[in-house]
Amino acid sequence: MALTFPFSAIVGQDDMKLSIVLTAIDPTIGGVLVFGDRGTGKSTAVRALAALLPKMRAVTGCRYGCDPDAARCPDCLAAAKGKAHASQLVGVPVVDLPLGATEDRVVGALDLERALSQGVKAFEPGLLARANRGYLYIDEVNLLEDHLVDLLIDVAASGENVVEREGLSVRHPARFVLIGSGNPEEGELRPQLLDRFGLSVEVKTPGTLDERVEVVKRRDAFEQDPQAFTEQWKKEDDKVRKGIVAGRKRLADVQIPDSARAFAAKLCMALGTDGLRGDLTLVRAARALAAWQGHKAVTQAHLQRVAPPALRHRLRRNPLDDAGSSTRVERALAELAAAPQK
Repeated sequence: MALTFPFSAIVGQDDMKLSIVLTAIDPTIGGVLVFGDRGTGKSTAVRALAALLPKMRAVTGCRYGCDPDAARCPDCLAAAKGKAHASQLVGVPVVDLPLGATEDRVVGALDLERALSQGVKAFEPGLLARANRGYLYIDEVNLLEDHLVDLLIDVAASGENVVEREGLSVRHPARFVLIGSGNPEEGELRPQLLDRFGLSVEVKTPGTLDERVEVVKRRDAFEQDPQAFTEQWKKEDDKVRKGIVAGRKRLADVQIPDSARAFAAKLCMALGTDGLRGDLTLVRAARALAAWQGHKAVTQAHLQRVAPPALRHRLRRNPLDDAGSSTRVERALAELAAAPQK
């Protein structure tokens, strides 16, 4: 099995790494959209985090990797017959959705081999089934075909994939953290899908000489001896893993004061975000950050830290303001912090 570049060894890109960690602690935050230059470690970070996450318990033989405590897929219901499910530990899946993928490959389709050889109508699960309880990664997500965008929007909203074709009618769980990456110069993302990403991160090529040298140095060391390099960073990756596990346990106990909710609402109102998804995501991300840092309650500092990734992609274009979305969020935060509290 090929080794994955260690998560802790990624140079810089702190916002990207933090955003991915927060969604690992609380998947209800939504996915992460990573826009920026090519070759900045976007796909490396996703695969590295999934590789260090603790293994999850899944029903043995289930094609959808169901949680044995909440197994509701057709396979599990048929196999249960009133008995407890046998389970095993499996790795967190990271599934790539290629731009040229057909709809059948994504959602699943009739198993032609069994249909022809046995005359049986059977379902062959697709990429969404494989990604259940893990990550669905789409590189160049802004170039994804419209019909697949519509499909992903429906599944992301319901957490369930519904396939009805060739006489088949199948429903199965499809809950995953959606990770998208791309270069904004190659096209914009459709607003409907953009809104489904909980957090948005802008990554750039390292701007200092020391950072660039360190990136090349670490990558070269990994390629020369992956085993030794991975072992060198094992302690740091173990710290991240333990922090995520501890954060998940603390999450439900983190308090969200009304003052924190009010600050989040004021910020979203000041920025003119549509709907309430921005408010919800901002509060959830701040709670996950508090759990990650071992704090018992969400504070204004937590909200300020996660506000740019939670809100920058939800802003309307303002023809009278040519400032970037990150700058607008930072400016609104400064104005809100400076305003007298009522």
